[in-house]
Amino acid sequence: MTETAAHPALWPAPHASGAVTATVQVPGSKSVTNRGLVLSAIASEPGWLRRPLRSRDTLLMASALRSMGVGIEETVSSGSSQPAASGSVAGGGGEAWRVIPAGLHGPATVDVGNAGTVMRFVPPVATLADGPIRFDGDPRCYERPLHGVINGLRALGARIDDEGRGALPLTVHGSGALEGGRVEIDASSSSQFVSALLLSGPRFNQGVEVRHVGGPLPSMPHIRMTVDMLRRAGAQVDAPESGGEPNVWRVTPGALRGVDLTVEPDLSNAQPFLAAALVTGGRVVVPDWPEHTTQPGDRLREIFTEMGGSCELTPEGLVFTGSGKIHGIDVDLSEVGELTPGVAAVAALADSPSTLRGVAHLRLHETDRLAALTEEINGLGGDVTETADGLVIRPRPLRGGTFHTYDDHRMATAGAIIGLAVPEVLIENVATTAKTLPDFPDLWTGMLGN
Repeated sequence: MTETAAHPALWPAPHASGAVTATVQVPGSKSVTNRGLVLSAIASEPGWLRRPLRSRDTLLMASALRSMGVGIEETVSSGSSQPAASGSVAGGGGEAWRVIPAGLHGPATVDVGNAGTVMRFVPPVATLADGPIRFDGDPRCYERPLHGVINGLRALGARIDDEGRGALPLTVHGSGALEGGRVEIDASSSSQFVSALLLSGPRFNQGVEVRHVGGPLPSMPHIRMTVDMLRRAGAQVDAPESGGEPNVWRVTPGALRGVDLTVEPDLSNAQPFLAAALVTGGRVVVPDWPEHTTQPGDRLREIFTEMGGSCELTPEGLVFTGSGKIHGIDVDLSEVGELTPGVAAVAALADSPSTLRGVAHLRLHETDRLAALTEEINGLGGDVTETADGLVIRPRPLRGGTFHTYDDHRMATAGAIIGLAVPEVLIENVATTAKTLPDFPDLWTGMLGN
């Protein structure tokens, strides 16, 4: 009996027989979709999200808001359901969500799954509801840091019952309003602590002033995304990047308008497809890549170019071309930690060592990503060593074997990248990619022409 027959959850990662040439239509951004849902839910008028991402994380967010009374109507926008062009790989549809704010109310129970945005962005919204809102989710969510949100909300006047855990499960006892004001938090373990308080801040009686008082703040691009989206919804925000005080964000109280938002492709989810061009010496086009964006995934253009590729923004999208060679890299990924698994996978196939720095906070993500990457790449014959804040990767010839994912979507795509160059790699639970990248196996095999 073969290993895949004995373990049907193992997915044979496709091995590339030559250079990949494909156009891949990457689905919408999870980060933009979930921020857009929260802002629309607390606005003063209905809004639209066009081309949203439909994935486990975004459906959990929509369900959470619906449980508190928000209306979310799913439709197909006119003229946007055309078939993909010949030879392309479609990863998104023409869907649109109409979000209709309502008086938030409990009692309700929110399933956060293992979605950081849901477990952190929704409790501040729940303080505005009339009644208790209970939060629970996957076992891993109990281990993920939430103290910045819990402590911050309590300092702003919220009543939260977490039995002293500083983590899920918990109940927010909403009173229909929150006083708000000034709060100090340590967000060094997750920038989402800052974004969580800012997103609902316009609805707090005094607005909110968030002061980060801990160590280095990771994933700053995601905070800049939050600030940008708040401003687009009509909020007044004072932020460090616009001349404000370092590590301090202020949101003025006021009504948010309903916006008509078209969600950008998820640039971080474009990573495995760009990596495919790099690994195989091929050419991949990602349509609708924005010229200007707050998405951290835009940094892939710089990182993968340094590792041996080249890219160009053209009318057809971002064109990324591999040179047939992969070079090691010494890079600080503190602002773009979510890219680490994919960069590590490519680095394991490079012609020289790599050092990935500034990502100690990844030990607190969907899984301990640094330990997981070390274990799985070394399990295929690699030479990866953990450091205090990252990884050192010394390329060695790799062999096939099982690549475990730990229910982490980015571990699954990292394994698929390695499988392009290494025969007989088996990905455990590739279905976990549905968290942010629905239909990944079909997109991946379609890219390869299989």
